[in-house]
Amino acid sequence: MYYPDREEAGRRLAAELQRWRGADPVVVALPRGGVPVAAPVARALRAPLDICVIRKLGVPFQPELGMGAIGEGGARVVNDAVVRGARVSPEQLAEVEREERAELERRAERYRRGRSPVPLAGRTVIVVDDGVATGSTALAACRIVRARGAARVVLAVPVAPQDWAARLGGDVDDLVCPHTPARFWAIGEFYTDFSQTSDAEVIALLDEAAARQQQPEDPEITLEAGGVELLGVLTRPQDALGLVLFAHGSGSGRLSPRNRYVAGELNRAGLATLLFDLLTPAEEIDREKVFDTELLGRRLAEVTRLVTARPDCAGLPVGYFGASTGAAAALRAAAEPGLRVAAVVSRGGRPDLAGPVLGGVSAPVLLIVGGADRTVLELNRRAEAQLGAPASLAVVPDAGHLFEEPGALEAVAALAADWFAQHLSPVAR
Repeated sequence: MYYPDREEAGRRLAAELQRWRGADPVVVALPRGGVPVAAPVARALRAPLDICVIRKLGVPFQPELGMGAIGEGGARVVNDAVVRGARVSPEQLAEVEREERAELERRAERYRRGRSPVPLAGRTVIVVDDGVATGSTALAACRIVRARGAARVVLAVPVAPQDWAARLGGDVDDLVCPHTPARFWAIGEFYTDFSQTSDAEVIALLDEAAARQQQPEDPEITLEAGGVELLGVLTRPQDALGLVLFAHGSGSGRLSPRNRYVAGELNRAGLATLLFDLLTPAEEIDREKVFDTELLGRRLAEVTRLVTARPDCAGLPVGYFGASTGAAAALRAAAEPGLRVAAVVSRGGRPDLAGPVLGGVSAPVLLIVGGADRTVLELNRRAEAQLGAPASLAVVPDAGHLFEEPGALEAVAALAADWFAQHLSPVAR
């Protein structure tokens, strides 16, 4: 098993942690790499997200040898055996701790930007990192959150060696890891993208999590489709112009930060949105189902019939926003007989995976592709010629497949909002 990136690893880890959703947990990440893994976990559990900033206390004349660790709120753990063996005096220990605590406070302030730490006393605390190698850092973090008053400590990582439970189990109440390979050299070998997480990314994810805690979220709804229960979030502004259903790609779901951002912009433009999971957590780890666009298209069509039968959505014109492989699912659903789909938008999509149904799509289609995403751009150009509906290709200059470049996702949201406003409005109908 390989993870494309930390965000995807966090999404899969979240599926393993659903049993703690009702336990009012706190998700605590080890910066920096643990934060993009922990963010999807916190969203899925509807839990606050915080960081566990720790500093190793190194022996004065041999700093690489740890004699303890410190955390916020005065928390500290000291290895007395190392202190005695290295003959470190109380004065020396105090001096090292004083220096490291100053650095700890500086880093915590940089990441939280003035926010207080989330209280841990009496709570279930889920400690998240991007993986465990030796386990020393994770162990220190678990001991620190315990020292800060955590009633139950859960250590959750996407990947770890097979013997990780033997190394850490004595200091942790629960261990969760989806992947424990027999051959283990380094955490990074199990990620396609294991690039360094920046301070800016950590700050942005913590800011997003803090803002989410301040605002009540739309309640989740359960949709029964294809014999399974799918979770979704329906947001309906007053006097909504129409309803846009999101078809996520590559095993993503309702918690996708990119699609959540686009949905928020559509809400501000007066459009209702439904972000929902096309697959159950158990199905998401099956790569065949992830790329089964025929199955995903059927589910999207069935969910469309269900949601448009609700009193709060009845009569609203329907649009689809498909990302990556989800674009093929959206086009398949749009070609379903009897479904009145008014418009489709594809973001970095793979319309070619919709195959022979392209000619049966009657709804106007906007294909948005990054200029630097050359292979997908060519696939979209070919699909544009095969579509039976009016189609337009919009290229966001210099953007890659995920539209991570500054201003790229904002451009996608603006293009989508304009397209849906044009084709879902009463005048267009």
